[in-house]
Amino acid sequence: MFSITVRDHIMIAHSFRGDVFGPAQRLHGATFLVDASFRREQLDEDNIVVDIGLATQELGAVVGALNYRNLDNEPDFAGVNTSTEFLAKVIADRLAERVHKGALGEGARGLAGLTVTLHESHVAWASYERAL
Repeated sequence: MFSITVRDHIMIAHSFRGDVFGPAQRLHGATFLVDASFRREQLDEDNIVVDIGLATQELGAVVGALNYRNLDNEPDFAGVNTSTEFLAKVIADRLAERVHKGALGEGARGLAGLTVTLHESHVAWASYERAL
């Protein structure tokens, strides 16, 4: 399996419901380093996984829609604990939608899967992996 990874970051604010979250139940900020890895079994006719420029651009557009937002105020996340794991899935699903619409070029239609990893710090991160 071949893969490429592109990176961006987001800064958000949010709060959680539930005792398991302790002090994070209060409104707080988070900065995530975001990696999106695209996979395929065989390279395309240009010997690439996907156009790295388009992958970078589309990841930027997806995270840009979340950047500098208080997720507690976003209708898409009403009543949801926007955990790191949950946000990794949201970003992966939004990227997958762009792949299916052709935003990463025709060659991206041969992608097998996508993994999005959100790094909370240098010692903790969460990922979501999905097929395409």
